[in-house]
Parts: sequence; structure tokens; C-alpha cells
Amino acid sequence: MILQTTDLGDGPAAIILHGLFGTASNFATIQRRLAVGRRVVTMDLRNHGRSPHDPVMDYPTMAADVLETMASLGLERAALVGHSMGGKVVMQAALQHPEHVARLLIADIAPVDYPPRYRGIADAMLALPLDPGLTRAAADAALAAAVPDTAMRQFLLSNLRFGAAPSWRIGLAAIANALPAIEGWDWAGEGVYAGPTLVLRGERSDYVKPEDRALFRHLFPAARFASLREAGHWLHADAPDAFVATVDAFLPRAD
Repeated sequence: MILQTTDLGDGPAAIILHGLFGTASNFATIQRRLAVGRRVVTMDLRNHGRSPHDPVMDYPTMAADVLETMASLGLERAALVGHSMGGKVVMQAALQHPEHVARLLIADIAPVDYPPRYRGIADAMLALPLDPGLTRAAADAALAAAVPDTAMRQFLLSNLRFGAAPSWRIGLAAIANALPAIEGWDWAGEGVYAGPTLVLRGERSDYVKPEDRALFRHLFPAARFASLREAGHWLHADAPDAFVATVDAFLPRAD
């Protein structure tokens, strides 16, 4: 599947991938800041943003989408940066096809199975009555019990078209059905990715634990680890300046 992209700048190529329920636009400001001496491409993963919808949504398939889209852009190799679900996609791509990955930055996710954090949220989104004239305030109130965090509700509602015929932009049913695979990690290959790898976590996040380091080092022998202070799981939103500085230092740029 060819994904929708936003392509800025010239120089060594870097791909940025968003997390679950996100879009490439979540990284628009960060993309502009990084696209100095670099070609920075953001992608909408399948069933997200402006990319096509499809019932199949596992990590091998999503990684293949990224590599196919890179080829369509004339990119033989690129640095891959992925947050959360996007981080698992870039890990899968690097392990499957290391020859196409110049370096790897994994943002606040580990190659492990996670508990079902988002299934109740997806159920609440699916249950939202998409009545004509639905307002953002009404939708926000309907999701409040399942999603008590206001910022998270607003993030989720950015995927909803309002107006005479409200509808979800995302392939919500496909995402909901795929949550066991999205929350999981089923790499069974014997290969590793030996290229430069940075695992970046939010200091206030519990997604990357100390005990995960051994698995990272097994799959990514050159892995280094860093944390962003005062940042949670959404580290690029919580600490954007520190996130940009860290990514900028890791990615090559044209002289």
C-alpha cells in the first residue's frame, strides 16, 4: 500500500511515523524544524490520516507499506523515526529489511506485548452516535467516561468529521479489530538490526522499562538509550524542543 506523505527539505532522508490514532500532521512543526539539511517525510499509516483503509493491520504489513512508499519516493535507504505504534513499525522494518534502514530512532515503545490499554477507548469511539449535526462538545461529553483525560479526548476527536453527516476519518473498525496485534509484538525472525539505534523514552512514561533493555540489545546490538525529562508517552508534544534537539543530533544532515 502506498501511504499518504508530506515531504519537506533536501539531504539525507528521514521518515517519521506517528502512533495509534495519530496522523502525520502531529509532527508537522517538528518536521519543519528537522528539514534543514535533510529530506524529512512524514507518513500516515494505513487506516490513519489520509492513507487508505484496509482490514489487515499487523506490523509486517505496516512495515511493508513504509518500504513500498519509500520506493515510490525514490528512497533506497532512510533513517526511520517512529513513536509508539509507529516505533513498532520502524523496528519491524529494520529487522525485516535492514538494508533499507540507515539508522533507527524508537520513541517510547518497546518490542514487547502491552496490556489492552486502548480497547475500551476504541469501543467508546465506535459507540459514539454519529447523528447529523453532532457537535464537538457533545462528542467530547459522550467520550468523557471512557476517556477522562481532556487532552486525549481532543486528540481522538481530531479524527472525527463534524457537520451534516459526521464520520470518522480513520478506519476505526479495522483499528479496533487489530488492537490485539497492535498491542502485541510477534517478531519471530533470527535477524537483528545492527545499525545506529536510539531508544528515546519519556521520563514520566512507563512504556519502556529497565528490563526491556536486554531485549533491545538482543535485537538492536548498537542501541543507545536516552530519556526526556518532564515528558510522558507523548514526548514530542510534552517536550518538543528537547525532542527536536535529540532527534536533530542523531540524524545526519547535509553539510
